[in-house]
This record gives sequence, structure tokens and C-alpha cells, in this order.
Amino acid sequence: MSKPNRGRWEPGTSGNPAGRPSGTGQIGQLRAAIGERVPAILEKLINQATSGDVGAARLLLERVLPPLKAEELPVAFELQPGTLTARSAAILQEVASGNLSATTGTQLIAAIGSLARVTEVDELARRIDLLEARDARP
Repeated sequence: MSKPNRGRWEPGTSGNPAGRPSGTGQIGQLRAAIGERVPAILEKLINQATSGDVGAARLLLERVLPPLKAEELPVAFELQPGTLTARSAAILQEVASGNLSATTGTQLIAAIGSLARVTEVDELARRIDLLEARDARP
């Protein structure tokens, strides 16, 4: 026996389909009030920044200029032929000797790990094809 669903909306049905108009809540009203005063606020901040207020200058610059991101320069080096393990060891040696950054070394070793997985899938597909070809012979 189920209870009657009195005073509740059906799932997916709103009691106010039009909804509350945007901008009528407290935050919308606050944004509108500040928005009217933005030119005066900016002028005051600029005056304070040019008068030596470091906090005002920092606030302005943080909003106008994006922060600089660290950028790694490309590094050319030659990986000797060999196993993927040997190549990873060579990369670790380059990091240890200071020729590669730790971040670059980590990324290269992760790339070698991805290559190993791709190589493994290719090898498995080749073996499956050989087995299927062998079993298909009369």
C-alpha cells in the first residue's frame, strides 16, 4: 500500500516553471550595486597604486596580467637502441647528470611506459592473427 502523494510535485515537474528571474537574489543585487560603482572603484585603485600602495598595484596587476607559467625548453639528446628498460635507465642517467630536468625525465619515462603498452597490444594482436590463421587452415 502506498501513501498518497499530497502536496508534493511529480518528479520532473516544477511548481514554478518560469522560475525566479535572474539577478533578483541577494548576490544579483550586490553585483548590481557594485557594478554601478566600478568606474569610481577602479579610479581609486589606480590612484592608490600610482601613489605607492603595493596592495592596490598587486590587485590591479593580478586582474589584468595572467600569471607566468614555468616553461621547459626543448632538450635534444639521442636514445641508444635497446630495450625500453635500457632507454628508461639512460633517461634516469641524464636526469642524474643534470642534462635533463626531473620533470622532463618523468614525462619521457611515462611516454616509454605508454609505448610499452602499445607495443604489447600490437604484439598480442599479431599473435592472435597468427593463431587464427593457423586454425583456419584445413
